[in-house]
Amino acid sequence: MPLYQHRVRNHEVDSQGFLFNSRYLEVADVAMTEFFRSIGWPYPKLVAEGTDPSVVNAVLSFKAPAYFDETLDIDVECHKVGTSSFVLNVRISRDDTELADVELTYVNVDPTKARSRQLPEAVALALRAALKGNPQQGRTGFLPQSQHA
Repeated sequence: MPLYQHRVRNHEVDSQGFLFNSRYLEVADVAMTEFFRSIGWPYPKLVAEGTDPSVVNAVLSFKAPAYFDETLDIDVECHKVGTSSFVLNVRISRDDTELADVELTYVNVDPTKARSRQLPEAVALALRAALKGNPQQGRTGFLPQSQHA
């Protein structure tokens, strides 16, 4: 089961009938929110804890087009966690066909100062538990709720 599914809407396609290229970033943004929810950090809680992730780098690779009314499967993996940043890889597919791969680098931002700031410890721990290749990944929701409530 994918982390998130997205149905391509009519206003999201271009004149060729393909999902317009910029919409892939919108889909990836929603997937980031769903990823955090899946590791126990719904977005309002994430922000309340002092995390405001902003994209500083995006690399998109398109493999095949998506079309109006198709249901896309979206999966997210955490690939790196730093002091104030993290990298997510978003895979967009239809059935078993990979459509796009989006690598996003986020920096935790202090919105009042418009500068990076350290990830809160509990958030960084949850991200590290979700790192691709971590033997604990996929077990018991990564961290018990009591450790980051």
